[in-house]
Amino acid sequence: MKEYKKRIADELLKKKLKGKGAVLIQGPKWCGKTTTAEQISNSVLYMDNPEDKEQNISLADLQPSLLLTGATPRLIDEWQLAPKLWDAIRFEVDHRDEEGQFILTGSSVPANMDEVTHTGTGRFAWLTMRPMTLYESGESNGSISLLELFNNSTKLNGISELTLKDVAYLCCRGGWPRSIFMDKETALEQAYDYYNAVVNSDISRVDNINRNPERAKNLMRSYARNIGSQVSNETIKDDMINNDLFSLDVDTVLSYINALKKLFVIEESPAWNPNLRSKTAIRTSKTRYFVDPSIAVAALGIEPNDLIHDLNTFGLIFESLCIRDLRVYAESINGSVYHYRDASGLECDAVVHLRSGVYGLIEIKLGGDNLINEGVENLIKMKNKIDTEKMNNPAFLMVLTATGKYAYQREDGVYIVPIGCLKG
Repeated sequence: MKEYKKRIADELLKKKLKGKGAVLIQGPKWCGKTTTAEQISNSVLYMDNPEDKEQNISLADLQPSLLLTGATPRLIDEWQLAPKLWDAIRFEVDHRDEEGQFILTGSSVPANMDEVTHTGTGRFAWLTMRPMTLYESGESNGSISLLELFNNSTKLNGISELTLKDVAYLCCRGGWPRSIFMDKETALEQAYDYYNAVVNSDISRVDNINRNPERAKNLMRSYARNIGSQVSNETIKDDMINNDLFSLDVDTVLSYINALKKLFVIEESPAWNPNLRSKTAIRTSKTRYFVDPSIAVAALGIEPNDLIHDLNTFGLIFESLCIRDLRVYAESINGSVYHYRDASGLECDAVVHLRSGVYGLIEIKLGGDNLINEGVENLIKMKNKIDTEKMNNPAFLMVLTATGKYAYQREDGVYIVPIGCLKG
């Protein structure tokens, strides 16, 4: 591994350590949890070190305080190998009565919490990490700040050098930290390696339920075909059943989906529920996404050139990339990302809602005047539906694009921003 590229989670971790005795970093495997924690910790215990693993697990039962001794913050990596450490850490935090004592990281396969007697409320904070955004990996120059858009900045000055071909590659490569330093051909293999590990091993290890790898592949392929939609589990089952050799019910599909959620492979977008002028029914189903677009690419068995020649699929995969980045950027400014759709068919790809109550509306388009104008029209319709007597006007309207060299504000006030310019 080459030099450490700074992560947005760096500052979030420091902030959480100031307010709690311990921080648990969670997220998909390979997203850089341990590496990020190592930058901030002053001592480290690697529970899975082959030379000490058995002794570490024994000490966690017999005398856990020995494992917790060291300069703080002390990183406990792969802590889930000895779940009893959770209560030991909680005890230490209580008795030391100081913040910033421990950082816990581990495999995306969760710990067996049956042996834990305390929830950790008041002692632990949770931090979710995801694969790298384009700003973190260096493909976005960060000339346009999401925070500045919330602060009503109208002085946009951004130029993106990314081409459609570049964006297709970035969707397929994904944000896996190790892939950033690899040549393109090798980097593209990382998502396939990740996908194969999930379907062949992790999906069964996550809760010790034996699951069929071919059925897991079938599910992930169906999920990828329905990315960015609100289709039901029944619809996914019907899509899968054409390729399934055995009988299949919705409960089985749900079991596989829940396993993928526990692994942080799937991260759905919740529905946004604003106050509207009309009585239009709002769809409350969550929108289906993978935590990284490259997982969908691997599940479909495609590569950058396939996206270039299938712009409909490309548009959905690009939307997934943008949602990944927007989630990370939003959390850095105390916000969350939602999706809106109502019974009339009006849709907004991303609503970034901050803790303070302000929000921005975002449409995601590959680019081109026709698609951008369509996005602008949707945003204005959405804005006009909101009952501003009961809630604020949106802080901004933005079309986020794959192509287009310049970031600018149109005469109607809508921002047009290439993804190669955006940061948190």
